[in-house]
Amino acid sequence: MTQRTDVVVIGGGQAGLAAGYHLRRLGIEFVILDAQAAPGGAWQHTWDSLRLFSPAAYSSLPGRLMPVQPGEVYPDAQHVVSYLADYEKRYELPVKREAWVDAVHRDGAFLRIDTDCGDWQARAVVSATGTWTRPFLPAVPGRRTFAGRQLHTVQYRNSDDFAGQRVIVVGGGNSGAQIAADLAAPADLTWVTRRPPRYLPDEIDGRALFDAATARRQALDAGRTDTVGVASLGDIVTVPPVRAARDAGLLTATPMFSRLTKQGVTWADGTSAQADAIIWCTGFRPDLAHFTSLRLRGTHGRIATIGTRAVDEPRLHLLGYGDWTGPAAATLIGVGRPAREAAREIAELIRA
Repeated sequence: MTQRTDVVVIGGGQAGLAAGYHLRRLGIEFVILDAQAAPGGAWQHTWDSLRLFSPAAYSSLPGRLMPVQPGEVYPDAQHVVSYLADYEKRYELPVKREAWVDAVHRDGAFLRIDTDCGDWQARAVVSATGTWTRPFLPAVPGRRTFAGRQLHTVQYRNSDDFAGQRVIVVGGGNSGAQIAADLAAPADLTWVTRRPPRYLPDEIDGRALFDAATARRQALDAGRTDTVGVASLGDIVTVPPVRAARDAGLLTATPMFSRLTKQGVTWADGTSAQADAIIWCTGFRPDLAHFTSLRLRGTHGRIATIGTRAVDEPRLHLLGYGDWTGPAAATLIGVGRPAREAAREIAELIRA
């Protein structure tokens, strides 16, 4: 049986909830289809010691400030999960859980959304699936020959399984720095980065990152010189665990190795290191496989957009994937504005 509604939002994490908030305010009928069994999006699957880059008040979705976590300036992931669950309940957002979207097709005046628990027809679709389910692993020579453990960020939980082991952490971004800091004391750590780590000044956190991303988008939209945005400030926010490990001299970065061997890694100059485990903190790609039949994907697997709206399918909006769908749109504080703009455009479309 096919059900029908005005808007289907795919994904019930932070971006999907922000979209739901604004659609509800505009009086639009919608449903949120979420593949997860519980509220919280990707936050419920992160490593134990993860911390937000900003204080709670600067990490909030539209309409509801995140409460302060007692004893913490930068909230942990579980606090975010609780906040998202409360947000969903407070605004009575219609989330249908464990609904896996297989594909989206054009169906005359509608888009048809095929799921594992029945199909939907909608006049517009908001895709808010994020990137967590598509971890990226670089094509480094010898990766398949390494005999030890290999994990991506998505599989790391805590340092308990690595105590006393030789661990190589690959990646110079925030996840790489935070996981390296987590392992610096209990493990024999080698932290590998493609370029020297660029720490933001200690007094700068996610608030400044959001401002920089917004300024960059405004400059590009106005045809001015690219300000480079967040990249102009640095790569790593010095949240307390990272700052403590850095100041203790435990975070010394090593240049990227050239290949993996059965026992470890080798650098271009012939030096080598043995390892029991390698943790790849090498980023993600957008989860957009459900749009294959629409033939919208272009360079680097992205769908061309104007704001959040797909250029070649105006009934489709993409939300929360990064700066290409709105300044800092992959962050809690940043997703609110593009969610509002997407909801307004959708309202204009379905009421035309």
